[in-house]
Amino acid sequence: MMVKAVPATEASPQGAQLTCAAPDLLAEITRWLSHLRAERRLSPKTLEAYARDLRQCLTFLSEHWGGLVTLKQFAGIEATDVRAFMSSRRADDIGGRSLMRALAGLRSFGRFLEREGKGKVGALSAIRAPKIGKSLPKPIQMTSARQMTNADIRAGENREPWIWARDAAVMALLYGSGLRISEALGLKRRDVPLPGKGDVIVVTGKGNKTRMVPVLQNVLALVQDYVAMCPHMIAQDGAIFVGARGGPLSPRIIQLTMERLRGALGLPDSATPHALRHSFATHLLTRGGDLRAIQELLGHSSLSTTQIYTGVDADRLLDVYKTAHPRA
Repeated sequence: MMVKAVPATEASPQGAQLTCAAPDLLAEITRWLSHLRAERRLSPKTLEAYARDLRQCLTFLSEHWGGLVTLKQFAGIEATDVRAFMSSRRADDIGGRSLMRALAGLRSFGRFLEREGKGKVGALSAIRAPKIGKSLPKPIQMTSARQMTNADIRAGENREPWIWARDAAVMALLYGSGLRISEALGLKRRDVPLPGKGDVIVVTGKGNKTRMVPVLQNVLALVQDYVAMCPHMIAQDGAIFVGARGGPLSPRIIQLTMERLRGALGLPDSATPHALRHSFATHLLTRGGDLRAIQELLGHSSLSTTQIYTGVDADRLLDVYKTAHPRA
C-alpha cells in the first residue's frame, strides 16, 4: 500500500515537534498521519492525540537510548522499553484511559510500519492494555432535561434573546435526538427541515459516518424560532448555528451555557452537554425502548458500547430476554 507523504505540520500540528526522531522515522510518521487522516478519516482531535502520544514516547526513548530514534531502532523496540515508557507516564499521574489511548496509537503506527514492509514491532502487541474502571454516565432527570430547552430560564442574563433561542435549540437537539455536540454544531441549514416538512435529520458522526435520526416537531420549532430571530445571514449550505459575530458556533459556548443552566437548576457538575445525549438514551430505555434501536440512533458500532452508555445491567438485559424470546 502506497501512501503519499505530506508535510508533518499539515498532517498534525504536533508533527513539527518530533525533533527526537531521525529523518527516516520522521518520514514514516508523516505518512502514517496522512494515512490516518485520508484513509481512516480519524478526527483532527484523535490525530493530534496520537501524534502527541507518539512524540512523548519518542522523547522518552531518545533519552532512554541516548540520541535520535531511528526507524531501525523503533522497529526493534523491546517490551521492556515499552513498559518503561508506560511507567514513566504513570509517574506523571497519567490516567488509565490516556495510557490505553497512547498504547493504541503506538500499535497503530507499528501495524502501519509492518504493512509498509518497514519491520515488525511485535513488542507493542505483547504489552497488555492498562485496566480501567467502567464509569457509567450520569443522565439528567427528565424534568431538568426538558427545562434546559426553555429559554426563559436564562431571562436574567445580559444576553440577546436570539442567543437564548439558539442555545435552547442546540440543547433540544442534544436531548431530543441524542446528538453529540459536534454533530449538532456541524448541521447545515439545509439539513434541518422546517416544522411540518420532515421528521428526520442526517447527521455526520465519528469517522465521517452519516446516519438518519428522528427529530421532534417541537424541536424543529425551536430551531426555526432561532433562525427567525438570528440577525446574521444563514446560507442553506452554511452552519445553522452561529456565534455572536456570525461565525461557526464554538462548542465551548454551549459548555458555558450548560454551566449557567446548572446553577439555575441546581444540577451537579456531571450535567454536561454530553450528559443530555446520555439522558436521551437512558430515558428511551426506561420507557421501553429497544437497545438495538437506541444503538442505531446513537451511531454506536458496538452494542456493548450502548449497554455501558445507558447504564444497562445484566438484570435489565435478562428481563428483555425473558420478555422477547419465544422459548423463554
